[in-house]
Amino acid sequence: MTTPFPSDLEIARHAQLKPLPDIAAAAGIPAEQLEPFGTGTAKVGLDAIDAMADRPRGRYVVVSAITPTPLGEGKTTTTVGLGQAFQHIGSSATIAIRQPSMGPTFGIKGGAAGGGYSQVVPMELFNLHLTGDMHAVTAAHNLCSAMVDAHLYHGNESDLDLHNITWRRVLDVNDRSLRNIVVGMGGRLDGIPRETGFDITAASEVMATLALTTSLQDLRERLGRIVVGYTKAGDPVSAEEIGVAGSMAVLLMEAIKPNLMQTLENTPALVHTGPFGNIATGNSSIVADRIGIRMSEFLLTEAGFGADMGAERFFNIKCRHSGLAPDAAVLVATVRGLKAHSGNHRIVAGRPLPEALLVENPDEVHQGGDNLRKQLENMRLHGVTPVVAINVFPGDHRGDIDAIAEIASEYGARWATSTHFADGGRGATELATAVKEAAEEPSEFAVLYPDDLPLRDKIAIVATKVYGADGIDVSAKAAKQLDLYERAGFGNLPVCIAKTHLSISSDPSLKGAPTGWTLPVREVRASVGAGFVYPICGDMRTMPGLGATPAAKEIDLEFDERGRAKIVGLS
Repeated sequence: MTTPFPSDLEIARHAQLKPLPDIAAAAGIPAEQLEPFGTGTAKVGLDAIDAMADRPRGRYVVVSAITPTPLGEGKTTTTVGLGQAFQHIGSSATIAIRQPSMGPTFGIKGGAAGGGYSQVVPMELFNLHLTGDMHAVTAAHNLCSAMVDAHLYHGNESDLDLHNITWRRVLDVNDRSLRNIVVGMGGRLDGIPRETGFDITAASEVMATLALTTSLQDLRERLGRIVVGYTKAGDPVSAEEIGVAGSMAVLLMEAIKPNLMQTLENTPALVHTGPFGNIATGNSSIVADRIGIRMSEFLLTEAGFGADMGAERFFNIKCRHSGLAPDAAVLVATVRGLKAHSGNHRIVAGRPLPEALLVENPDEVHQGGDNLRKQLENMRLHGVTPVVAINVFPGDHRGDIDAIAEIASEYGARWATSTHFADGGRGATELATAVKEAAEEPSEFAVLYPDDLPLRDKIAIVATKVYGADGIDVSAKAAKQLDLYERAGFGNLPVCIAKTHLSISSDPSLKGAPTGWTLPVREVRASVGAGFVYPICGDMRTMPGLGATPAAKEIDLEFDERGRAKIVGLS
């Protein structure tokens, strides 16, 4: 690595991009299914799924991680670097990742295109608007919100209970002041006053529905099943009943098509949907995977947060809906992450790492290694062969890296170091070789529970087997909601447990692999259109706020002497 190392934006601007029609042709996408959107991306029509059905099916690999620090462990960068690495070992790969929310982009996290020499490009397009899918989801969701309030104003024919309307509004901006609001203020003609609020667009059920749909017809049916609230008798009221599902589907006709981009080394990348990782699946779309699985020898798809969250939902929700079975799983681990799980350090996003964290200390890596062991176990619970990707950061010590390798070896898992951030695809060739070997082994993938199991039992299975809890503690409110959902016919849905991403447990302060605790289920909500029930087991913020020094303060336009503009400050 050179000093100073160039910024992600500087690296991205020197990318040698290939024409997207060439990328698509090499991947077998029919030319008539490619819909150019400017020069940096293109929509892929859903008819490509059937048109490519005769092509060989690629190996399906999910990329997850240990429980992350607030800074993340580099899953997206690893996914991109690994995708680039396959061409260095004589194989082909496609990556499928989520579209980032602009809230975090202008907040503290920054962009999500990868990093260093493992990025999806153009970076600016990837992180800002892309093809407008986020805005389409926002519009469809808020149209439903407007129709709910119009329904109330014009007589409330469905007898919606004003105190049990579950449908809020969304915006793709971090804005804490909108979390809780009152609408309908003013005169009689201004609507019915009631309390509601805003979530970030990524937390919209429309986004989760778009991610889990399999076709435009399936999307239309799912939107109709969305529950916007309940009557005083406890009966659900759907988007179909208030007459808005069809219009919502119309607004999403283009957004349902995945976006084709490329990496710095011209590996094809499908970028599509961005469901919130805490209360939804945290995975990219099924339609992108159904296209990508026929594009190359390997399809790499990223699952958000740790393996107890994004990967568990990938296995038990996404794969259940898609019918696709993974061939292998990558578990990203870092020295700093495992040292943090020793409980000896406090890492805060936006602040420098503690100096003690940067000192070589293999014993401390072993102390935090229980988290790695549990996440490896979570992969194997589902019958999937794991590979540990040791994401090497500048300044990592050899002894600390060896400690991670020892933990993986003790567990019987393959492992490989990777320097893809600094070296691009060639820095991940050992990892690509290990993943290729793992994916060629017979897979025994299975979901954790059957559809017909009661919702309480599904929650308990995930809590005890994946999180390591002793059991669950269901509040009186949650018990009533579970009973309501069972009576309403939602009991056959999988569960998506909403909890902190900073611990395998429901308590963000508990590091490693906590034992001797009980999962508190304080509330349960149903995303019927998306197709899951989500128990809330902690304080979930579905509308983030901006910090004192958000990234928005640094992002700007810079003009040359001829008045030509370029974006600066994006990270």
